[in-house]
Amino acid sequence: MKTIRKHGELFALFLFAFAFFFVFKYGPLYGVLIAFKDFRVVEGIWGSPWVGFHHFAELFQNSDFYRLLKNTLLLNLYLLLFAFPAPIVLALMLNEVRSRYFQRFIQTTMYLPHFVSWVIMSGLVIYFLSPTSGVVAEIASWFGQEPVFYMGKKEYFRPIVVVSAILKDLGWGSIIYFAALAGINPELQESAVIDGANRWQRIWKINIPSIMPTIAIMFILSLGGFLSANFEQIINLLNPVVVDTGDVIDTYVYRVGLQQFQYSYTAAIGLFKSLVGLLLILGANLTIRKLSKGENGLW
Repeated sequence: MKTIRKHGELFALFLFAFAFFFVFKYGPLYGVLIAFKDFRVVEGIWGSPWVGFHHFAELFQNSDFYRLLKNTLLLNLYLLLFAFPAPIVLALMLNEVRSRYFQRFIQTTMYLPHFVSWVIMSGLVIYFLSPTSGVVAEIASWFGQEPVFYMGKKEYFRPIVVVSAILKDLGWGSIIYFAALAGINPELQESAVIDGANRWQRIWKINIPSIMPTIAIMFILSLGGFLSANFEQIINLLNPVVVDTGDVIDTYVYRVGLQQFQYSYTAAIGLFKSLVGLLLILGANLTIRKLSKGENGLW
């Protein structure tokens, strides 16, 4: 009680966070039971008959599941390879800008797309890539190229998703790396300059190692949703022509769960995704701790 009275403000802030996670994260966990039941709305969760792992067996026997799994894994792999390091690169580049006004202008400009909904952002992407009135088609015509219907070609869908995700969240994702770079001791930079290190050497030898714990934590957390995709982005960009490469697990859950009312089946899919995410987080944390000799990681 003495500690609580001494740090009352901090405990008060903690209670808000605890209440949020308890009500919206831990409280609904009992609903996972419907993944093992033949859920019927009239009978409720407890009254619905128990079917065990029937829905999981149905999931793995579904011929569409492996196509959906492949699409989801490939899309998230591309996002991990290109979208994850993009905010780090932006933060490192802007950190070297000497003009604070220019730096803040670029930061503010890059933050703005984050506050635009995916409905609007997807509409802009479709408009810019239009073969008749799009900016890309207009620029291509200057060089004598025929317009391409990008949104109607399967091979372009994943690159479009990755590039649009980068453009939307690049600035917002770099905030935490800006904060990590701001915490670097300036004396390290000054000592490196005295020793004759150029700008690239200071970035490689000081900046990157200093923010590596932050990068490791963000990487581990990003793996938790590796079987998830940005549903709002995908559903707004998806069309029947590219469904073979663009249809992912989340869009399938939307169709089957909400439109066809197969709640138990889609709950089993969600539980499967959560278990895979948990295993990836545990494995990534263990690997990073071993590689960094216990210096980095979530725990």
